[in-house]
Amino acid sequence: MPIRVSLDRILIDRRMSLTELADRVGVTVANLSILKAGRARAVRFSTLAALCRELDCQPGDLLVYEPGPAEEPEDEL
Repeated sequence: MPIRVSLDRILIDRRMSLTELADRVGVTVANLSILKAGRARAVRFSTLAALCRELDCQPGDLLVYEPGPAEEPEDEL
């Protein structure tokens, strides 16, 4: 997938654990782990906003587009 999630780097910069972030945002550690590993297929804007609020960052700090080989189009938006 051409979208890379930089959550691990930001957590290190903020000296915050995934568990602490999960508690602050109201998302399970399991779901944040999926996002951190780049395996999430979607992220709600409300979750993205809460992550940005708690990490004091912008969405572009968390998500980076890295073009690569052409991929099959997805049905979801």
